[in-house]
Amino acid sequence: MRTEDHRVPLFPIFLKLDGCRCLVVGAGPVGESKIASLLEAGADVRVVSPDATRTVRDWAGEGRLVWVRRRFEPDDLRDEGGRDVRLVIAALPAGEDLARIADEARRRGVLCNAVDVPDHCDFYYPAVVRRGDLQIAISTSGHSPALAQRLRRELEAQFGHEYGQWLEDLGQARRALFAAGVEAAERTRLLHELASGEAFARYRASRVPDPDIPALGSGKVFLVGAGPGDPELLTLRALRVIGMADVVFHDDLVPAEVLELVPPGAQVRSVGKRHGTHHISQEGINALLIEGARAGRVVVRLKGGDVSIFGRANEEMQALSQAGVAFEVVPGVTAVSGAAAAAGVSLTDRATSSAVVLVTAQVCRGHARPDWGALVASGATLAIYMPGQRYDRIAGDLLRARLPPETPCLVVSRASQPDEMVRRTSVRDIASGVPGPAPAILIVGEVVGRRPAAGVGGPSGSRETDPGA
Repeated sequence: MRTEDHRVPLFPIFLKLDGCRCLVVGAGPVGESKIASLLEAGADVRVVSPDATRTVRDWAGEGRLVWVRRRFEPDDLRDEGGRDVRLVIAALPAGEDLARIADEARRRGVLCNAVDVPDHCDFYYPAVVRRGDLQIAISTSGHSPALAQRLRRELEAQFGHEYGQWLEDLGQARRALFAAGVEAAERTRLLHELASGEAFARYRASRVPDPDIPALGSGKVFLVGAGPGDPELLTLRALRVIGMADVVFHDDLVPAEVLELVPPGAQVRSVGKRHGTHHISQEGINALLIEGARAGRVVVRLKGGDVSIFGRANEEMQALSQAGVAFEVVPGVTAVSGAAAAAGVSLTDRATSSAVVLVTAQVCRGHARPDWGALVASGATLAIYMPGQRYDRIAGDLLRARLPPETPCLVVSRASQPDEMVRRTSVRDIASGVPGPAPAILIVGEVVGRRPAAGVGGPSGSRETDPGA
């Protein structure tokens, strides 16, 4: 008994079709895209369809394909010499001859793809990133072409067009090493070194006058915001920069799912702190960034949220400037935005608050504490970063500043991550209840009380508690 195709394990291959007869049944907009990909692969294309798009008609007029103006017949699966075609694409509306074409193709051993009908497919069209001879193909076994397209866009941002020419150069180098008779082990070592991320950074620097890429013999530091945690909240710019990193220095709160995006050959090191314990001083971090850039590396300093919000980025920028090291800031989604999204609330509202104030509960030694009286008097929504275990002290400060005790609050822990927690409370009751895991953010203001309709708000996996419910 045949199992449904979308449950069958797939064997990924890249197929040579140059000069091979391929059949496309249907020449509408969908068929046109399939025909284009076959022509690009050098296939001998025959199209069977009563009508065709203007582009397909032009291709036929130019002699790039043969167009037969009628409906499908079984003998279309053979060429003039009586040989079966290599594959057939059925680009027709659902139900229109698809089963007949698929059955006839399988009877003859011809590979068939019925567009958008997985049960009639022997293979699927992947979403493809093309950079010259470099091709990255993505398949979801027909379950979600939309997901495949989204991943393709992300990979296109990560792998620029310069990869095509670089791959050609790598191919020439490989052929030269074989021709020179270099011993196998040494040849393998050299080829891996030539294909490394560091070698690619040097290649781009020597070929492309791009301000993103350090000049040959020098490096560059990228201060990158990793967002609140969910890798899908990374910017495309951040994704691209991470993908070309030689070394990554990250905060402890950057999740493993984001670190998995770092290239396999790159050095990854945690330089963050947890619960007040430093792995390394800020001066030590600055020295590592400078050292890496001076060694000609692409250095990524990866911080949770946005680098310019309570991330000590200014200290690192000053150190890099004084050392004459090139750097760039790549902003990220800050924690309060992720927290508000998780709880399904807006940070501003025309009826209750026209401003948002970002403030940290972590006060450095020798620095003044926030002027809670002025903040409360402003009427702004308060986004309090790094509350830690200071909820009792924060509540006292807000009450002494004459904020009404019933003012609604949100405590959002690990926003956008699988173990995200949302706790609804009030200023009076902030300190009651069990605090969630770090990182957390406290949002205070009337906007918190303007709750969305049932079923609207954060991700379905988030946990929410409401002592007042």
